[in-house]
Amino acid sequence: MSGHSKWATIKHAKGAADAKRGQMFTKLIKEISIAARMGGGNPEGNPRLRTAVLKARVANMPKDNIDRAIKKGTGELEGVNYEELTYEAYAPGGVAVLIEVLTDNKNRAAADVRNILTRAGGQLATAGSVSRLFRRQGIITLDGEKYTEDQVMEAAIEGGAEDVALLDGVIEVITSPEDFEAVADFLSEKSFETMSAEISMVADVEVALDGEGTSKAARLIEKLEENDDVQNVYSNLEIPEGFEAE
Repeated sequence: MSGHSKWATIKHAKGAADAKRGQMFTKLIKEISIAARMGGGNPEGNPRLRTAVLKARVANMPKDNIDRAIKKGTGELEGVNYEELTYEAYAPGGVAVLIEVLTDNKNRAAADVRNILTRAGGQLATAGSVSRLFRRQGIITLDGEKYTEDQVMEAAIEGGAEDVALLDGVIEVITSPEDFEAVADFLSEKSFETMSAEISMVADVEVALDGEGTSKAARLIEKLEENDDVQNVYSNLEIPEGFEAE
């Protein structure tokens, strides 16, 4: 597991503020729209759209919002054209960071990302130097106070999951990208309520820093996540159990 994925999971479990929730919905709408624009508005024939809609449903986004986002992507409703960009970077301490951007102004997005990195002691990396350190995995999370790890393990493995882990009160179900949707659907059929579900970039090897170094890298990651053009941030930062960002 990527350290930052763990940390994001823990933050999610502790509850997001309304502003964070609004920002999350905005990013989900962008992802749904671009998926519909690229592959059509029918989720059955568009795997990327199907995954984006599943993620939105898990986040309790109203169906009307999802439908409008699809129609904006297909051109049935007026919408914004977004471009996809990926930046590779290093945070303080040599932590590898992948930054996925969906923006209607790539010059603004590029300037913002560079500015955030520079201010926090990070830097852009050469293409391929960071992305090669990650692989795609499906990650589904459930409330560890509502279900036991054994309960989820039994159902998840039966549904085709690769692994199940408990961390700071959150149960993570790990799948291959190909089996992600089937496992999520299987858990839903078994009446499990999921907290989040996404296909994520997971680091093969994590980087462990001291307390100060971990905080510096984590602050950079949070600043990137707060930017409206930044869709996803992945890192290989190892997050110690019980870590709290300052």
